[in-house]
Amino acid sequence: MAAAFKTVEPLEYYRRFLKENCRPDGRELGEFRTTTVNIGSITTADGSALVKLGNTTVICGVKAELAAPAVDSANKGYIVPNVELPPLCAERFRSGPPGEEAQAASQFIADVIENSQMIVKEDLCIANGKLAWVLYCDIICLDYDGNLLDASVFALLAALKNVQLPLVTINEETGLSEVNLKQKNPLIIRKHPVATSFAVFDDTLLIVDPTAEEEDLATGTITIVTDEEGRLCSVHKPGGSPLTGAKLQDCITRAITRHKEVKKLIDKVIKSITPK
Repeated sequence: MAAAFKTVEPLEYYRRFLKENCRPDGRELGEFRTTTVNIGSITTADGSALVKLGNTTVICGVKAELAAPAVDSANKGYIVPNVELPPLCAERFRSGPPGEEAQAASQFIADVIENSQMIVKEDLCIANGKLAWVLYCDIICLDYDGNLLDASVFALLAALKNVQLPLVTINEETGLSEVNLKQKNPLIIRKHPVATSFAVFDDTLLIVDPTAEEEDLATGTITIVTDEEGRLCSVHKPGGSPLTGAKLQDCITRAITRHKEVKKLIDKVIKSITPK
């Protein structure tokens, strides 16, 4: 009977749970799904991480290559993020060129990198005007069950913290680059941005970490990105219900609390894989 009611009236079905301050999956309105991270999952990448947020599963691989810096920014390297939503992660996605959602997610990740200053591009420069690192950050969703942005930012941060770059010098006599694979240094991560997403129900009710079903039924979504100092790095709200200043402040406060949990989880995993 409940399954039939959910099929016929999915929104009303959800509302009955929300009135009791809970959700059909048993979570409270402010409760996140179980979050896990596995670092160094892809051995062929220079850094990688796999993040699970409930059923939502995202993997990020970072590949570092050498290139000449752009003429107008001779002392900067490059960071190139790309989010992929292949058909295997959900029926709604099709093979072929990136769809609108994948493009929007890629742009969001690029904005987070830029606004948070998690990596300063000057740190990627090896020789001014001659050589710099390019970091290709491929974020692939393996299982889509809502809240792609939180999982993607988490996977990106964990993967970048896993990157080890070899020492590169330029031979003054030949002008060629020399790579020392035996001497590697971790990437300098200046800030640790963490995303926290909310779905808005009936224009007023906020729920955190929405599933795909909840996103479809919601009247709007909002994603807040903060760093370890509680600084606001980004607010992403693609249309939908407007939010009052008080509601927005509530989202920011919860995002700051969530940041501490995620940072603690990453630090714990990195410590467990670091050689004693």
